[in-house]
Amino acid sequence: MTDATPTPDPVAPQPVVPPVATPPQYAAPGPSAVVPGRTLGIVALVLSFLGGLAIVGIILGFVARAQSKAAGVKNTPATAAIIVGFIVIALFIIGIILVAVTLTAACNGIEPGTYQLENGGTLTCG
Repeated sequence: MTDATPTPDPVAPQPVVPPVATPPQYAAPGPSAVVPGRTLGIVALVLSFLGGLAIVGIILGFVARAQSKAAGVKNTPATAAIIVGFIVIALFIIGIILVAVTLTAACNGIEPGTYQLENGGTLTCG
């Protein structure tokens, strides 16, 4: 017996490989639709979270919402800025009232004058 390896027949048919299909070419995306007042609404929302600038956020929120409404588009950031701004202002007013009540209660029952506090501050009642 001989250990001969079979040689491929040069005339034998080769398997047919289908051509590779190229992926479809898509058009480049066009510019996104610009919503009037959207950027102003986002700026208004950021400002609404800042205590002292909440009133500016509310005003910008109303301006942004009016611009979007004129274009017939909904502007959620502008609406959120208006709501958050009013909430922040309400909490700011409540805080001022609480501080005033606390300071008034601290002076209740003592004579008018300036008092040195334990933490180094002063309390003036009068």
